[in-house]
Order: sequence, then C-alpha cells, then structure tokens
Amino acid sequence: MGILRLAHIDVRTPDLDLSTAYYTEVMGLQQVQRTDDTVYLKCWDEEDHHSLRMRYHPRTGMDSFTFRVEAEDDLADFENKVEAYGCPISRVSRGEAVGQGESLRFEVPSGQIMELVWDIEKTGNLLGKHNPSPTPPPDLPGIAPPRMDHMLVNAEEVAESAKFFIDVLGLRMTEQVLDGNGHQLGVWLAGRTNSPHDIAIVNGPNGALHHWAYWLDDWDHIRKAADTLAYNGVQIDQGPTRHGVTRGNTIYFFDPLGIRNEVFTGGYWVDPDTEILTWTEDNFGKGLFYYENVVSQRFLRMHT
Repeated sequence: MGILRLAHIDVRTPDLDLSTAYYTEVMGLQQVQRTDDTVYLKCWDEEDHHSLRMRYHPRTGMDSFTFRVEAEDDLADFENKVEAYGCPISRVSRGEAVGQGESLRFEVPSGQIMELVWDIEKTGNLLGKHNPSPTPPPDLPGIAPPRMDHMLVNAEEVAESAKFFIDVLGLRMTEQVLDGNGHQLGVWLAGRTNSPHDIAIVNGPNGALHHWAYWLDDWDHIRKAADTLAYNGVQIDQGPTRHGVTRGNTIYFFDPLGIRNEVFTGGYWVDPDTEILTWTEDNFGKGLFYYENVVSQRFLRMHT
C-alpha cells in the first residue's frame, strides 16, 4: 500500500488558447485531447493519458492534484484512513474523469483538493515499444521535458499538513525547515519514488499552489531551458541556480497567466532508511537558493 507518484495536476485558465500555446510551444508538451473548454497535455516520455489538465475558467487557479497509488486495493485502504482522520471523501466513478478510472477525492488539511487513483489510461510515450530510440525526435518545440516531477503547495499549519501526508498517506519526510522554536516552516515528502521530493509544503495561505516542476536530464538542459524562456519573453522568477534543500538544479518562471513553473534536475537518491535532513531558519537562504544565500520574499509570497 502506498502513494506511487504524482499523476496529474488540474488547473483553471481564463485564456485557454494562450495557455495551450505556451505549454505546447514554449514548454514543449504534447496536446493529447481537447474539448470546447478543456485541454489535456503530457510530456514526451510519459505513459499516462495526461499529466496536465487545463480548463477554461474566468479565474486562474488549481482545481486539484492527483497521485497514483501502488495497487488497486489501496483505494479502499486509503478511503478508510482518510475518513478516520476526519476528512470527508467521495468516490469519482469510472468515466467521470477523462483518462482514469475510479478515484478518491478529498480536501487535505491545508485546503487543496487531492485525488488518489490507480487505474489510469495508458497512451504511451513518443518512443514506442519496439526498438525505441533513447531520445525523442530532435525537432520537438520548446523545452520538451520528459516528465512532470513534483509540486509544492502552501499550508498555514505546515506541521498539521505534514502529519496528514505522513501518517495517513504514508509519504516519507526527507527534509524540513524549522524556526527558532522548532516549528516546521517547510517539509519535503517522497512517495514510493527515490526522489528527494514528490510534494513539498511550505508556510503560506491554505489552498494555494506554489508551483509544479518538470524534470530535465542535466544542468545543460537547465541552461538551454533558460535560453528558451528568455527568447520567448517568459518572466523568469529565480535562477538558473541550485537549491541547498534537495541539492537540485533549477529555474523558476511564470506561465502567461501567472502560474509558477519549474524545471528541475539533480538531487540525491532517497532510500527508505535515509535520515531526515534539517535546515534551521537562519540558514534557509542557502537551503532555498544555495549560490545567492537569500530568502526571496517574492518567491515565498507569490502563489496561485
């Protein structure tokens, strides 16, 4: 029983055409399906139907995020645990959500809507299954990340939210930031992956999305992504630089409607017995952006 990985993020946009143009031509995602008010997108190496759903709405924001569980029976077990914690839960039937079967839907303690799903439609990656090339076609537009990597949400009570993700959903804490009184200001959590984080939670308003991140293979791809963003006039938020927390290399930027994106690479390998790394508030500048050693208030305060 366990949380396997981030499956997809569902967001709202007041300009579906502009958002679609950005995520296909600048980010280089593949458009999988489109209706009058919704677009489904994925990265070139992703097997699932989609990893990003955008629907038209007058106000930008996140509808929900979805994690895939390890086994079908996990849904019933998680349903019992989430309800026992005191979070009302509902079942989303097969066919109600495009590209996936039955799923669980509930509000986490910090106010975001989360789904758990096991049955996801597999549409395959761009490489195919017979004598596949190790790389995608060289003429893909934009940054063209192979996959979505992780996300970060805000919580007014980080410790309460972390306790839910650890005790109820079974994620492992890899790193934390503590203030002078020992209170958690931020936590980084991993599922069944070996990543230093599949989701992170930092202090901020309940219900907010800080960013989601796409994986790139190395530092050269981060630099190339920065060139692509600058060429296309995309507003860069931070970087290219390196985190102390997770040790990852990164660049943050905003999509045309103000949602923060990240491309990320590096980091370390997390085993089940890896000990938690702790940062103190007075050293969080290096934890956040190791080279600059500053706590950027814009970075911490701006969210969707």
